[in-house]
Amino acid sequence: MERFFIETWGCQMNELDSQRMAGQLMQHGLMPTRELQQADLILLNSCSVREKAAHKSYSRLGEYRLLKRERKHLRIGFCGCVAQQEGEEALRRNPDIDFVLGTGRVGEIGAVLGRSRRGERVLAVGFPEARPYDFEAISRDSAHKGMVTIIEGCNKRCTFCVVPNTRGPERCRPMAQILSEIEYLVDYGFLEVELLGQTVNHWREPPPPLGSGRDLDFADLLNAAAVLPGLKRLRFVTSYPRDFTDPMIAAVARHGNISPYLHLPVQSGSNRVLRRMGRGYTVEEYLGLVDRLRAARQGLALSTDLIVGFPGETGDDFRRTLDLVEKVRFASVFAFRYSPRPRTAAIRLPVADEVPGEVADDRLQRVFAAQSVIQRELNAELAGRTFDLLVTGWSRRPGYQAGRTDCHRIVHFPVPEEPIRAGTLTRIRILEAYDHSLRGEVV
Repeated sequence: MERFFIETWGCQMNELDSQRMAGQLMQHGLMPTRELQQADLILLNSCSVREKAAHKSYSRLGEYRLLKRERKHLRIGFCGCVAQQEGEEALRRNPDIDFVLGTGRVGEIGAVLGRSRRGERVLAVGFPEARPYDFEAISRDSAHKGMVTIIEGCNKRCTFCVVPNTRGPERCRPMAQILSEIEYLVDYGFLEVELLGQTVNHWREPPPPLGSGRDLDFADLLNAAAVLPGLKRLRFVTSYPRDFTDPMIAAVARHGNISPYLHLPVQSGSNRVLRRMGRGYTVEEYLGLVDRLRAARQGLALSTDLIVGFPGETGDDFRRTLDLVEKVRFASVFAFRYSPRPRTAAIRLPVADEVPGEVADDRLQRVFAAQSVIQRELNAELAGRTFDLLVTGWSRRPGYQAGRTDCHRIVHFPVPEEPIRAGTLTRIRILEAYDHSLRGEVV
């Protein structure tokens, strides 16, 4: 029996794409393996968000190439965002790649593999109008969370971002199909469902023939999904701040099973930098949204993305970012040094605007230092409280398991006499707080 190995880089969208490909391959008679040496088919599902993504991908493919020299029957597929971006160039640069599969063609992996077996080197990129999506064929390899794509692509043109090129324009799935998938996951046994999209709150009911033709938006979808029987937790990522409307805020406040954890990427605390990034909102508007959200839902845990060292960022611009971090007091921050990405507007900014690498690195460490203090203080406020913890599996700490609270904090707890199955809710009391996690005990 042929076996396949998938290596996945990047975000939850890539994780779900890998699960989709795995399910389709199993339908075609292949079985998964965790051992690279056992694989008859290797797929690299790549990510292009960070700098030198293509270089890192080709380097990894070169390692696979060595395996192919030993095992002539081995097939190598290059998938994901870098594959979509590189296209025919990937086939030219690496003659041992058997096929290139872009993000818009994930549902065609079976057909592409068949063409490859017949001796064809296949290039399958682009974003066709008809895209097969069989949610019952997805291999759900997470025992604790079911992921559901509701919108693909992005229509924004932030000057630093490559996603519109690698994921294509926005394309929404019909509400009826989304709700059916959530019901399927709940029946399967998942207690938590996460709605996915690069701009998840841009979801709209598509026009016929796919959609119902009704004028529905993300608030309507949240209200419909949250009341589905058996759904204990509902999350969603990633929201675009400018388009988080009052009806969406009301939906988050109305339903207790909608997670009080929200990811709202701000990117910078300087209006000047936000304009150069093309974000479409001001710091004041972002802070106003934070205030409205916190007024509507107590105990809200906010996370964000920050980019430091964006071209033209001054010392004053960066200080404003630090001020924003101190003012909002995020539960977690994902901060990055600016990376120039191909086919983005930011790479055309004047060379004189470039922030020296050592300056950007220093600013990044200052963000981490400030956020570390805030996170420990916020986590310490949870000590002594009890939570329903969704167990995610084993902790890296020997003798411990781990899980996440509804506010998305990681909690490590000693393994009971009988280990708790991943995907199970258990009551936990918080005993101790750290910068990035908590320690608790089963009540």
